[in-house]
Amino acid sequence: MNIALIGYGKMGKTIEQVAVERGHLVKLKIDLHNLDDFNQKNFENIDAAIEFTGPHTAYNNIIKCIELGKPIVSGSTGWLNRLTDVESACNDKQGSFIYASNFSVGVNIFFEVNKKLAELMKGKDQYDVAIKEIHHTQKKDAPSGTAITLAEHILSNNTSKSTWVNDTPTSKNQLFIKSERIDPYPGLHEVTYSSSIDEIKIIHNAHSRDGFALGAVLAAEYIAERKGIFTMKDVLGF
Repeated sequence: MNIALIGYGKMGKTIEQVAVERGHLVKLKIDLHNLDDFNQKNFENIDAAIEFTGPHTAYNNIIKCIELGKPIVSGSTGWLNRLTDVESACNDKQGSFIYASNFSVGVNIFFEVNKKLAELMKGKDQYDVAIKEIHHTQKKDAPSGTAITLAEHILSNNTSKSTWVNDTPTSKNQLFIKSERIDPYPGLHEVTYSSSIDEIKIIHNAHSRDGFALGAVLAAEYIAERKGIFTMKDVLGF
C-alpha cells in the first residue's frame, strides 16, 4: 500500500516506521515546509492518507483528501465542531474516512471497558466519577480528545452527570476532567469512581507512541479499498 503522511512531526515519523515495518511504502510526506506538494498529481498513486496535524489545519487537510478522492485517516483533535461537515463531504463525494480521538488498540478496548463500567455504576449515587489525563507539554489541546471520548461515553451511559468541565466543577452534575501536561508522557487516562467507602479505578497508560501509530496504519489498511465513514470499532471488529 502507498501511504501519504500529512503531518510529519513525532507522530508522523512513528507512523512511517510502523507502516514500513508492515510492508507499506510512504510515498509522500506533507508538512509545513512543502504544502505545495499537497496536490492531485502527487496523490495519483496514493492508496490512503494518514493525517496527524493540529486543530487549525486538520479540517482543511481532510476535506482536501476527500476532494482528491483518497481515503483519509485522521487522528487530529480539537476540530470536531466541523465533523458533520466532513461527514457530509465524504458522503457527497462517496469517499472513505475514519476519525478517532485515539487509534491505540489498547485505548479502544479501554473505551469499551469504560462504557460497561458506566452502565454498571448507573444509579450508584454514592460514587462520584472523575477523569484525569496526562500528556507531554507539546500537546496543544486540553482536555485530550481521548478524555473527551471517555467523558461522552460516561454521560451517555450514566445519568449522574449531564456535562463535562475542564475546571473545578461548580455542581454535582458536572464531570470533572483534570488535565496535566508533564514531559515526557505519551498519554495516561484514568477514570475513577470514588465514595466514602471505596474507590474503583480504570487506567490506560501508554508507554510510547507506537500503539497509536499501529492503530492508524491498521485503519488505513482497513479503508484503502472501502467506501464510507468508519470508526475504530469497525477496524477492530468490536
